Amino acid sequence: MRISPRYDGPALIDVDGTPDDQLLPVTRQRRRFEAMLRDLDDDAWRASSRCDAWSVQDVAAHLVGVNAFWQMSIAAGIDGAPTRVLVGFDPAATPEQLIAPMRALPPADVFEQLVASHDGLLGALAELDAAQWQAPAESPPGHVPIRVLASHALWDCWIHERDVALPLGLATPVEADEVASSLRYAAALGPGFLLMAGRDVGGAYGVEARDPDLQFWVEIDDSVRVHDGTPPPGAPCLRGDTVALTEALSVRGPLPDDTPDEWRALLGGLTTAFS
Repeated sequence: MRISPRYDGPALIDVDGTPDDQLLPVTRQRRRFEAMLRDLDDDAWRASSRCDAWSVQDVAAHLVGVNAFWQMSIAAGIDGAPTRVLVGFDPAATPEQLIAPMRALPPADVFEQLVASHDGLLGALAELDAAQWQAPAESPPGHVPIRVLASHALWDCWIHERDVALPLGLATPVEADEVASSLRYAAALGPGFLLMAGRDVGGAYGVEARDPDLQFWVEIDDSVRVHDGTPPPGAPCLRGDTVALTEALSVRGPLPDDTPDEWRALLGGLTTAFS
């Protein structure tokens, strides 16, 4: 599926929170993932990840390019000229094309590039003031506040950390702010892709997650907005373990058996985009 980012009108996705609340979790998560990769031998770098046909090295190579894009997008956003380069981007095919040339590199070279890309992205985020966190910048849903871009960046790398760690039998620490942000963003992205595809979707949808405990609701009309707090009466509610729900909404695991049909329909947006 080729995406159709929204560049005009209201942002496609917005999430409750304070301007710089993504800085700490994004920084911690990337540095932790970096430390995990540093300790792997070459055989582990060649091992399969959870991503179809991608090795651990492929995942790291993908993140090198993604981090570079985030840094470019942030710079353009704070300059008041957000980019529009993702028109027609295919989230299933294009990443594969971008990482293919890096397969010939030794793992140490890919790791060095990954660290440099982390330094660039995290440095750019650390310099933002409160107003700049709200500046529009490009992400797959289109022009969104840089804070929401950072939410996407955190969710994406949090999932990829698990894509690498779980097949290798490595520990995956659960930090409450990281998984909370990732779940809230994943809950918004699926319906966001449906709206991008012109699907008729709307309403209020609740989430009640546990360990760590988290409650919020998703409002969908011409945009997707994530609100903290108790869902409205009658809203179909998704319930379960916070990590497991994040995995399910990221197309990495099954939804709970008692998931309302309305929530199952929302997952179709992300499934279609990455098919």
